[in-house]
Amino acid sequence: MTASAKGSPEEMITGKKMRYRKAKARWHPSMQAIPVPGIRRMVNLASTMEDVIHLSIGQPDLPTPEHVIDAYVDALRAGQTGYTMDAGLPELLEALRDYYGARYDRKLEKENILITSGATEAMYLALSATAAPGRQFLVVDPSFLLYAPLIRMNGGEVKYVSTNASNGHQLDPEAVIRAMSDRTFAVVLNSPNNPTGAVYPRETIEAIVEECAFRGIHVFSDEVYDHMVLDEGEEYASVLRCTADLDHIMCISSFSKTYSMAGLRVGWVISSQGAIKKLRRYHMFTTSVANTPAQFAGVAALRGDQQLVHDRIQIYRERRDRITELVQHTPHMEGYTPGGAFYIFPDLPPHVDANDLCMRMLKETGVCAVPGDAFGDSCSNSLRFSFSAPTERIEEAFDRIIPWMKKQKLG
Repeated sequence: MTASAKGSPEEMITGKKMRYRKAKARWHPSMQAIPVPGIRRMVNLASTMEDVIHLSIGQPDLPTPEHVIDAYVDALRAGQTGYTMDAGLPELLEALRDYYGARYDRKLEKENILITSGATEAMYLALSATAAPGRQFLVVDPSFLLYAPLIRMNGGEVKYVSTNASNGHQLDPEAVIRAMSDRTFAVVLNSPNNPTGAVYPRETIEAIVEECAFRGIHVFSDEVYDHMVLDEGEEYASVLRCTADLDHIMCISSFSKTYSMAGLRVGWVISSQGAIKKLRRYHMFTTSVANTPAQFAGVAALRGDQQLVHDRIQIYRERRDRITELVQHTPHMEGYTPGGAFYIFPDLPPHVDANDLCMRMLKETGVCAVPGDAFGDSCSNSLRFSFSAPTERIEEAFDRIIPWMKKQKLG
């Protein structure tokens, strides 16, 4: 076919532009708020390579406890494969009520809890049900990559409060309070923090929660690492422990990290009965209910022997101590001692692009880490190492990293 049959060059270009605009118009404009995760970019590349050591993925490498697996299988064999109540399995609601009521010495009812498909759905419900144009959310920078896109997708504004490696990425409550304005609707907290591993002390959480209560600001607290506090004797400061009532609080957690149940997808929200009633209606139009046999497994996890949790924390503590030492001996990295979770988030020199460095490090050493820009705007010169890997593999990784870093001209 000749060019004249197709139309003039100008008409052909115009046609292509119209087709491109139509393709873009297929999706809601809010989809532009979803970034391509830096974690996924690195893992996708690593999947094409051999002999890769992963210090990248944020899930436990320790096995799911045997009694939890047995409860899951028993539920399947008993035919527990239908829907539960929309709020969740009654036995699990009771177990969570009893467990957290005892742990934080406060009165909870089943109606204060909603079971979700992992903490991800819990945070999705909380943020997407409340974010709206004109509402400002304070988010720690760096933080887990889920929060800011969800807020922006629903028209909310994200205002970051930065932390840095020089003080172990501790959150300054006064900085949070100074960042509050008449438009501030909520503060999003995550302690222990992903990606930094920082554990915020009780005085920090109390100061933020009390100021928020005074100003009528909500607090969304992601507490999926609530058991993974690695410094012996340190009490975990949940918002459930630091508030008089639940009217402005949503506390979110799951079984994923504590009990190595990431793929079973069971999480929850704890809040006021009024808030849970609203979220239940929304939940019915998202995932309807969480995985039924996995909810039975959750009951077994909460009501079983908790010594295994303490034993696992000791393993992560030993890994934390070792990787902290290795980072300290790595050229061009500024480390610190993370207090919880299984992450360390060292800084590189200020001008270094961690995205480029992580990509080259993966290609040239076979060690996969995650660049800092996956977690916020102020940390493009940082990278996250996960120590949810055996100590031997961590040491093997740094046997490759340290000599490679010595050769880098980073200034």
